[in-house]
Amino acid sequence: MAEKIAKVGVKREEGYLYYIDKNGDVSRAKMARGGKKGGKPTKVAKAGVKKEKGYLYFLDKNGDVSRAKMARKVKKAASKAKSKGKSKKR
Repeated sequence: MAEKIAKVGVKREEGYLYYIDKNGDVSRAKMARGGKKGGKPTKVAKAGVKKEKGYLYFLDKNGDVSRAKMARKVKKAASKAKSKGKSKKR
């Protein structure tokens, strides 16, 4: 289902949210708890992953960058609106 993109081996710490940033590197930010605001993001590791459209990029349980195909529903074409005239009652 998911494929490994880059071996980074990031060791996670509790209380932080780990994610793949715009540049394709691993970053983390302090999680907001109990009304307190979260912290500013800091770069943890340089992975340099080139992101492709239609994939979800994440840090797997081994601390490596992986991706999975996003299951998106195909939108149907908009149906024509029903006639706006008032219906006749008998």
